Amino acid sequence: MEEGILATLKILIIGESGVGKSSLLLRFTDDTFDSEIGSTIGVDFKVKTMKFNDNSIKLAIWDTAGQERFRTLTPSYYRGAQGVILVYDVTRRETFGKLDNWLNELETFSTKHGIVKMLVGNKIDKQNREVDRNEGLRFARKHSMLFIEASAKTCDGVNCAFEEVVEKILQTPGLWQAEGHNKNVKLSESTSSQDGACSSFCSLL
Repeated sequence: MEEGILATLKILIIGESGVGKSSLLLRFTDDTFDSEIGSTIGVDFKVKTMKFNDNSIKLAIWDTAGQERFRTLTPSYYRGAQGVILVYDVTRRETFGKLDNWLNELETFSTKHGIVKMLVGNKIDKQNREVDRNEGLRFARKHSMLFIEASAKTCDGVNCAFEEVVEKILQTPGLWQAEGHNKNVKLSESTSSQDGACSSFCSLL
């Protein structure tokens, strides 16, 4: 483990092509938005260090292509991940309809018991919504997932989505502590300055 780093966590972003996975990642890691961003080819990968109370947490975030032709990458992509963010586009019902397929894939290839799952309905800045918030909430509850709606363009919900996943992982020591690694992380009621804002639109299930 690196000096001063309590844990390194592997988090995946999955979902159909075009739902905004790469835009969510770019907004979270670099706080930028590129409306012309192209489809991911294979796998993209970014690292970000977060502070939780007095602890530094290193996130290795993997963004995979949604296209079928890249599915051969799947097993190695899921291996060792402690958290997954499953994304759909609230303006494209077909991306919501494919969520079961992604959950089946996650169940097939995930190697960590109790992996933390977050469902994100992206692109809430757009007017032509096809999936109601309550539909997303019901799906998340059915599958024991965290849930939030977000917009990579306006930044709404983006930080909260990642922060809540990290917090939930840290609350489950068996997910992230290495053998013989006995450090405890204190999690207060509010683990970061953004948590107060998160609670208004993030459903923890």
